Amino acid sequence: MSSDTRNRTLPPEWVHQEAMVLVWPRAGGDWGNGLEAAREVIANMAAALCAHQRVVLAAADDECAYSIAAHPTLAEIGHRRLHVCRAANDDIWARDTGPLTVVVSGQRIFTDFRFDGWGGQFGASHDDQLTATLFAAEALGAGTLERYEYTLEGGSIEVNGTGALLTTERCLIAGRRNAGIDRARAETVLRDAFGVNTIHWLGHGTLIGDDTDGHIDTIARFVAADTIVYQGCADTHDAHHAPLAAMARELAALRQPNGEPYRLVELPLPAPVHDPDDGHRLPAGYANFLVANGCVLAPAFDDPADADAHAILAELFPGRAIIAIDSRALIRQHGGLHCAAMQIPAIPRA
Repeated sequence: MSSDTRNRTLPPEWVHQEAMVLVWPRAGGDWGNGLEAAREVIANMAAALCAHQRVVLAAADDECAYSIAAHPTLAEIGHRRLHVCRAANDDIWARDTGPLTVVVSGQRIFTDFRFDGWGGQFGASHDDQLTATLFAAEALGAGTLERYEYTLEGGSIEVNGTGALLTTERCLIAGRRNAGIDRARAETVLRDAFGVNTIHWLGHGTLIGDDTDGHIDTIARFVAADTIVYQGCADTHDAHHAPLAAMARELAALRQPNGEPYRLVELPLPAPVHDPDDGHRLPAGYANFLVANGCVLAPAFDDPADADAHAILAELFPGRAIIAIDSRALIRQHGGLHCAAMQIPAIPRA
């Protein structure tokens, strides 16, 4: 771990990117009869992204590599922007297993935090090594690797690029990870790793079915240095209404370093989506969008609210194409578009 935090920053997602890391769903994992549908979503994501930037697609084994090569959508991309890299993995959630890339004095450092399967809920031995494996294969581009023996997932933090970080108490200090770590210690790790100076903690807000203990990227996202878009719920009879309203009040109370409140933009909530096998409610929402060069991949659920949510995102990201990606296959495993991808920011120009 580096102790040098001078000029250290974790670039926000909307800065120019060199690549995006995705993971191909593997046979024999948790996908069951949803494997092909999940692969179709990842292929659609890769195709959309490759129109704008390089995509690193991790393949766990020979079967994954073969199915990637045989997939008609991926075959159309060609190899100029699609880089298939052999890397053992347990699941596809690159947001939590891939590198959080910081920039120090104009150079990239790929920070590699410990991943323990969201507090020991799932096997994670391969996923904990994914960043190191991709780095060793030179798939991430120029930079150095920095390992942290502290459990942290990329989906649990949001940054605005000017020193502020947004996260949840439930995930970082009140959950299953990093036993004995209090808020002060957690803030020290976040400040040292990412060069932030303002840490905003949310105590409310989660989506039913979320098994990450409240990842911020499912409920509230920075979209500019002074703007936060968040998941709302207008239906007073929905179980989400009260906790998301409480979160909205927390967001309204936050202040930028200059003392001004953040601009807040509310997203609608889709109608409840339930697992087709056992009927439990899945964590469907629109805050789990993915920002890339020239585009935003937006979750879609075949719901009338899709169009409203995508129109809001279009206003927030002028000049970027809003590309709807049906996320129902991913939500069956309690994840989404943002959960499945990790950006590699471009090396800043001198």
